[in-house]
Amino acid sequence: MQTAISPAAELPLMLPTRPAMRYNFPRAWRHFKNLVKDKENTAEVAPIFESLPWTGAYEAAKKFLTSERGKAIRDSEPCLVEILDDHETLRKLPAGSLAHVYCDFMEREGLSAQGLVDELNTYRSPDMYFNDQVDWYFRRMRDTHDLLHVLTGFGRDALGEQCVLAFTYSQQPALAHLFLGYAGAVEIAKRKTVKVPVFRAVREAQKLGKICPRLVEMPIRELLAMQYEDARRYLGMTEPRYYRQAHAMWRAAGVDPYDLMAPVQQAA
Repeated sequence: MQTAISPAAELPLMLPTRPAMRYNFPRAWRHFKNLVKDKENTAEVAPIFESLPWTGAYEAAKKFLTSERGKAIRDSEPCLVEILDDHETLRKLPAGSLAHVYCDFMEREGLSAQGLVDELNTYRSPDMYFNDQVDWYFRRMRDTHDLLHVLTGFGRDALGEQCVLAFTYSQQPALAHLFLGYAGAVEIAKRKTVKVPVFRAVREAQKLGKICPRLVEMPIRELLAMQYEDARRYLGMTEPRYYRQAHAMWRAAGVDPYDLMAPVQQAA
């Protein structure tokens, strides 16, 4: 069970007991094969990320945490979950702000930031909790996932999730993001006879992630207060052209992009 989290400023920068970030390709492949056999078995995902990590994550976290900007954001945003799940406060921000679009998305989808925490903690072993400032940085990587959906325009459909994985790879280059993003694209391309630009959409998302500054290192409160389109422009976001095109082509063929396993209907 996770212990109570202390204010990040009071914690050591990084505990020496943290394991080294190393690739374990055989383990990743073993768990991926299990995931292919049972795509609902999300317990297989965590070991893939452990086996194909962002090897530079510790250094990136320490560089940010020791910067003046990083310290200011750490102190002003001690817990993103509390900020993001406080819809009552977010709704007090101006209409049309990122905060309102985010709340609309989360409420429509029946999601919460805490819900994602609870889900991921189900697959996290007790020895993987570390009470240090790096953990605060890693929690932000987790907690901004749904905010990425909102900012990028990629939905929670199958292709949208692969695009978010590819986008995230360019922000947080864990090989697992890239591997799962393209592996998922292969599965999508195999399932339907309608030819749509699946791989172009995923590749475009990867490129968009390179343009955008790391969201984990941005002042989220300030972004939430901005008008939605202003926030997207500030981050260098552009419309995901191939993703939109794929959705339009699926719908023209009678395929619901949010239910790609449904039978294909003939276009009118």
